[in-house]
Formats: sequence, C-alpha cells, structure tokens
Amino acid sequence: MTQFTRRRVAMLIAGAALAGCSNGIGNRFNQNASGKIDARVERTLQTMYSEFPTTAELAQKSSGMLVMPLITEAGFGYGGGYGRGALLINGETVDYYSTTFANIGLQIGAQQYAHVLFFMTQESLEQFRSSQGWAAGGDIEYAFPKRGESLRAETTTALSEVVAYVFGHSGLKLGVTLEGAKYTRIIP
Repeated sequence: MTQFTRRRVAMLIAGAALAGCSNGIGNRFNQNASGKIDARVERTLQTMYSEFPTTAELAQKSSGMLVMPLITEAGFGYGGGYGRGALLINGETVDYYSTTFANIGLQIGAQQYAHVLFFMTQESLEQFRSSQGWAAGGDIEYAFPKRGESLRAETTTALSEVVAYVFGHSGLKLGVTLEGAKYTRIIP
C-alpha cells in the first residue's frame, strides 16, 4: 500500500466515524449565526444542569463561562478538532469564540462532545478576554463526569482558576494525544 493510499483510507475511516457522531446537544449543521449559537449554548446548559446538578453551583461561583456546545474531533495518527460557542458573564452572552486544535499521537477515530470552561477568578476571565488567542494550558482542572456523578465545587475551585467540564460524548476515539486547544474570539 502506498503512502497516498494509506492517507486516503485513514481519511475515509475518519469521515465515516464522524458521520456516526451525534451527541444530541447541538446541531452540527448550524453555521455562524449568533442566534443559532445562543440556542445551542442554552440547550447545552440545560442538559448540563439537568444531568450534573452540581454544575449550577459551579456556575454561580464563576466569574464567567465559555460554553462550547459541540466540539468535533477526528484523528488517525494526526488529528484535530473544531467548535464554536459563547462566553457568558452573569448569564448573558458577551462574546463568541471558536476553538481549534491539532494533535499527534497514537490515536484513531472520531468523537463529539460539549464542554464548558468555568473561569473561577476575575483575573482568569480577564486574561482570557484580553488575549489574542488563548491557549488551554496545564492550569486547567478537567472534569469528565459520568451521568449522576457530582463535582465538588468547593474542592475544585480551591485548586484551579479555570475548570473545564467535558460531557455529552458520542463517537469513539482511541489513543493518547498531545494537544493544545486555542480559543479565538469570532464575530458570527
């Protein structure tokens, strides 16, 4: 098999896996319109609060939340992902953001999921808003809950300025990757 053929097979597998992903939280066919992003953000928050009730307490304690209703990623050795969402402060949308990332490592498959970044201090929120393209780093506390599982807001917030809550997984992606997500302000 030639290099070209291997790449083509990898792309076909990744495409087929992506076609099977649908986490039910957002509609992957929505494009740039702010109204559509806002509707997806609202559905994502409703889902998160109903499935993981302790996140409501986390939201109340946060200075702001970046809600990414649908992140789609795929990989076969090399991979990447993309999604759009909104930054909420005091429950109101103040800006729209996209996230992109690339990764390399032992991986195969595709998946979709939602995530919410809770900015637990005013300083972390201001740093995020003032950056040209904020890159997720090692200072984020990640939570990958299962249905019915709770997150102790007081413990988590004492340890981290930014908490990432990842949920609503669908699809299958296997492997370990090294990745860096970048969040950029967009105008829908």
